[in-house]
Amino acid sequence: MSSDAFWLAMALVLVIEGLFPFISPVGWRRMFAQILGLSDGQIRFFGLCSILAGLAGLWWLLP
Repeated sequence: MSSDAFWLAMALVLVIEGLFPFISPVGWRRMFAQILGLSDGQIRFFGLCSILAGLAGLWWLLP
């Protein structure tokens, strides 16, 4: 994998991450307040699910 592909992927992550606060700042703030109320274990579970979904996507997309 070239460094260009890595930086392209990082830029895409920033674009996707910025969409929700740009489109709906009130909804983003409400979501963040709900996330702050979660326990550490719940946050770790969602983090693990994100990692597994990302790895599955890479496995599916890469030859």
